[in-house]
Parts: sequence; C-alpha cells; structure tokens
Amino acid sequence: MERLWAPWRVEYILQKPPEGCVFCIGDDRAEDAERLVLYRGKHSFAIMNRYPYVNGHLMAAPYRHTAEPEELSTEEHCDLWETVVLCRSVLRDSLSPQGYNIGMNLGKTAGAGVADHLHIHVVPRWHGDTSFMSVIDDVRVIPESLAAMYDRLLPLFRR
Repeated sequence: MERLWAPWRVEYILQKPPEGCVFCIGDDRAEDAERLVLYRGKHSFAIMNRYPYVNGHLMAAPYRHTAEPEELSTEEHCDLWETVVLCRSVLRDSLSPQGYNIGMNLGKTAGAGVADHLHIHVVPRWHGDTSFMSVIDDVRVIPESLAAMYDRLLPLFRR
C-alpha cells in the first residue's frame, strides 16, 4: 500500500462540523480571518474555499440566505457579480492563472456542497493543474496553505 503523508490534514480531521450555514457570516469582522472572509461588499462577500480544488479557489456569496437566484434583488445580483469580478481581478494580479472556472452548483444533485445558500465559485486554472494525482488516486495537491494564501490575497482585496 502506498502512503501519502499529509500531517496538516489533522486540523481538518479533528475539527467540529460548523454550526449553521457556513455562508451566513454575520457582522463580526473579528472572525473574518478564521472564516477566510477576504472582502465584504454591500450585499455580498468573498471567501476562500476551505476545501479548494486548487490554490486560490474563492467563492462569492450574497449575505442573504437563499438557494434561489431569483430571490435576489437587482441590486444584490449586481453586487454579487461585482464581487465575482473583483475575485477574478485579485487572482489575476496575485497568481497569474491561465484561465478560470466560474460557476454555481444549484442543488445537491448538481454538486452543491452547501445547497441552501447560493454561492459562485471562482477557480483559477493553469495548464496541468489537475496532474496525475487527481486521475490516479483521487488526490489533490495544494502547494500553499490556506493561511498563507489568505495573507497573500487579503491586501489585494483591500486596495
């Protein structure tokens, strides 16, 4: 049997599941670093994906708890899309990706990990970023820690 040592994963294994909705972030900005919130707009925010496909995997979500895009007001839609565009700009300036996947999974059947609070994934991509590890062993290689990536991206969201 082959072993892939990943001692940093013990933090994930030992943590308690979050209570409530992970996208209902509230107003306490003191928790932003712990929750990986990078940006707060008027109606939406940007947050890092705690379980990323690749480094820099971000998500934009409305503050309002809803699973239905139709329930957002025009102002909420515009602010959410502006947050997506900001995420892409920050990723472009910090990581120089060669492409992006931007999209939503609406409903569990469509692959939504959190189906009751809509969110838009902004995933930077590079040629060869899937490598053989994902194909052969269903393993992703994430070369930079979440904390280091947060520290790298946060100043760009504040500019």
